[in-house]
Amino acid sequence: MISRRVFLRCAAGVALASSSCTSGNLSSRRRSAVRLGIVTDCHYADADPVGTRFYRESLGKLAECVDRMNVENVDFLIELGDFKDENRPPVEDKTLSHLQRIEAVFQRFRGPRYHVLGNHDMDSISKQQFLSRVENLGVPAGRSYYSFDARGLHCIVLDANFRSDGSDYDHGNFDWTDANVPVTELDWLRQNLAASHSPVLVFIHQLLDGTGSVYVKNAPEVRRILDASGRVLAVFQGHHHPGAYSHINGIHYYTLKGMIEGHGQDSNAYVVVEMRPDLSLIVTGYRKAPSMELSRVITAWSHGVPSGFLQFS
Repeated sequence: MISRRVFLRCAAGVALASSSCTSGNLSSRRRSAVRLGIVTDCHYADADPVGTRFYRESLGKLAECVDRMNVENVDFLIELGDFKDENRPPVEDKTLSHLQRIEAVFQRFRGPRYHVLGNHDMDSISKQQFLSRVENLGVPAGRSYYSFDARGLHCIVLDANFRSDGSDYDHGNFDWTDANVPVTELDWLRQNLAASHSPVLVFIHQLLDGTGSVYVKNAPEVRRILDASGRVLAVFQGHHHPGAYSHINGIHYYTLKGMIEGHGQDSNAYVVVEMRPDLSLIVTGYRKAPSMELSRVITAWSHGVPSGFLQFS
């Protein structure tokens, strides 16, 4: 049985100075563990609200998130896609300006920053236009999928923004229900996992833990690769704004709530994830994001953490 316990939630309407949960306050003092911040689906655009999406408010919501991550002194901050949006009808220059404005807020984080591509990031521009205007620390320019290491943790960023024919999403030329991880990326994923001897977290925009419109079409194939490695602790994903959680074959799948949804700061959503030395994960949610404990599952690590492993500084 997997221990899945919901911790204290951050109360809506609480100011940033007091918006952290009790577990967040404790973990900020426990600097022996690697800690990271995650946010998703900002969808920023200088555009009027549509339904429950308040595009302009994402600047202020992300600023709150970045401020909190600086206070918490997390080891890195990553956003899981749909970073920006577009006007209707779309104008390329305006879309690029939306990207530059939201990236400027993201850059206020005083540490390593990383991006995951979402479908809306290519709705009126190309992948290369997006990637040339953001920074992923230490990652070669133009890479849409990549990996990096952070204090004993191996992190893998995947790109599922490919059509079934293998072509890139580009200037809105895509069906958001047709998301795929192509063969070349799958081969890279196998090789990357095989080359690492550390516990792994995976970050992706579209979902991997099921079937349907919000899921990667070849998700079962991706999961088989992750399962076979025996090193993946969790997958963090966005795209599905209500958020979700599941557990499959020893891997936790945590879908973050979308920042764009809802009016006002109380509707914000972002998390701090702490990996403890026993490889359990503590997810501390802020505003509407739920907090959870993701216990270590019986995997390749079941016989104990290797000697000398995870010696945090």
